[in-house]
Amino acid sequence: MRHLAAIALTLCCVVLMFVSPGPAAGAEVVPGVTRPVVVGGDRDYPPYEFLNNEGLPTGFSVDLSRAIGEAMGMRIEFRLGSWAEMRQALLDGEVDILEGMSFSEVRAAGEVDFAPPSAVVNHAIFARKGDPVVRDLDNLAGRKVIVHRRGYMHDLLAGKGYEKDLILVDTPADALRLLASGLGDFAVVAMLPGNYIIKDNKLGNIEAVARSVATLRYGFAVKKGNEALLARFSEGLAILRRTGQYEALYNKWLGVLEDRPLPWPTVARYAAAVALPLLALLGGTVLWSRSLRRQVAQRTASLSRALDELSRNQRQLVQADKMAALGILVSGVAHEINNPNGLILLNIPILRKAQADCGRILERRFAEEGDFLLGGIPYSRMRSELPRLLEEMQEGALRIKRIVNDLKDFARREEGSGRSLIDVADASRKAVRLLDAAIRKATDHFSVDYDPDLPLVWGHSQRIEQVIVNLVLNACQALPDRSKAIAVTVGHDEAAGQVVLTVRDEGGGIAPEHLPHVTDPFFTTKRETGGTGLGLSVSAGILKEYGGSLSFTSAPGQGTTAVVVFPVAREEGNP
Repeated sequence: MRHLAAIALTLCCVVLMFVSPGPAAGAEVVPGVTRPVVVGGDRDYPPYEFLNNEGLPTGFSVDLSRAIGEAMGMRIEFRLGSWAEMRQALLDGEVDILEGMSFSEVRAAGEVDFAPPSAVVNHAIFARKGDPVVRDLDNLAGRKVIVHRRGYMHDLLAGKGYEKDLILVDTPADALRLLASGLGDFAVVAMLPGNYIIKDNKLGNIEAVARSVATLRYGFAVKKGNEALLARFSEGLAILRRTGQYEALYNKWLGVLEDRPLPWPTVARYAAAVALPLLALLGGTVLWSRSLRRQVAQRTASLSRALDELSRNQRQLVQADKMAALGILVSGVAHEINNPNGLILLNIPILRKAQADCGRILERRFAEEGDFLLGGIPYSRMRSELPRLLEEMQEGALRIKRIVNDLKDFARREEGSGRSLIDVADASRKAVRLLDAAIRKATDHFSVDYDPDLPLVWGHSQRIEQVIVNLVLNACQALPDRSKAIAVTVGHDEAAGQVVLTVRDEGGGIAPEHLPHVTDPFFTTKRETGGTGLGLSVSAGILKEYGGSLSFTSAPGQGTTAVVVFPVAREEGNP
């Protein structure tokens, strides 16, 4: 009998092995869920991404990818090689995401989508010491220039018509070693990797002769259309910024190569690390001494008040960290944008005067000799086109200046209560300008309507802008295609003494069972695409602080209307 039982048990095990469920044939393979996310990178691009002496992936972008994987619960697998191979591997689907790629409009419009930048990369021109120097990329015409194959500078210089004079190599280190050996006239590589490679390889005969010839956003990139993976990495990067892990990684890899003062968020964290334990100890002692003298009901009430205060502090901390992270990014690029833009604004009026002065000479030649070419275009056409081109250039430069100022205002750290009289329509205009790119991507039918005689309300302009940004972004994300519309209106309800802002979209609407919970913390129906469920919760808290309210009306398939109500300011300190 024992032998028969053993045989039966063995047969059962064999059957279970063959019939046990496994991955269904044809089941969808989801990077980070059903298999690791394959992260591609350059094998020799220090300090961002490279193979160390043991052949293992390391660097700022590698550590950042690992930290994002841990924060988002994704398994990460690294694959580093030459940049040209990795870029092609992304397009062929062999890797899921590149951990470091310089942003360009051509790339964004063509083959890849970009996450928010994780760094800013400055490119420089390197030459041998004692050789003639150049000051910008235009001076490279006719020179033998060594560049990174399929890198940003390869694309840019080839577009300028320098292709025949380019010497292509697999890595920036190859470019600088080749230049140091006497081949080529110049090498164009990123400034930080260049300095790192020169120091590590002891290439003492070369130096940077033109710094910051191009300043570019640098970060994660996925193949066009892979929005779900891009959203998860973007959310993970935002979490690292809020928790301070991003700053620690930045200081570890990049801060040591830059001459930067200690940032105030770091000083604040160090101060908090000392002060908070002391305050907690003091508070605990006081509560303990009081608990000995009070009844159970009194202790319960004290605990309830403490929990309410902690909840308020946590909400304020989320907001403060968000603004701090945004402020770091804005301050890092605003200077680089404003300086060249200021030169454009300064020089265009001079060019317009010069064009006007030359116009009389050109008109006389036109009258005497007939039509002729000016800049490759017949003068009969150029005479009307040139003033328009200069006017458009000036308008574009002014728009750049306005957008940068709006970003700096949006990210500025709040001091104190920040309560002041504000114009809701003005806050809405700034928010719409900040979201111009997202709105144009989401819809072809966006409209605004502002009452010209709005009264002022009590609030803080940057915080109210944040509320409007959250509502308009939600409306953009709700649209199924660009044919659907979004409408923003701001009006005055004189009878109720209120200023009313509405954001109406023609999206899919909100299910009735979800509508009561849309402002609950961490409630979201978009978690698979990167939603955190904090935007509307934070917005509702901001409005409540200033006496306002946020409500929604919606039905599935009929769109959603968000209504923000502000009480009209009556007198100082009373909204």
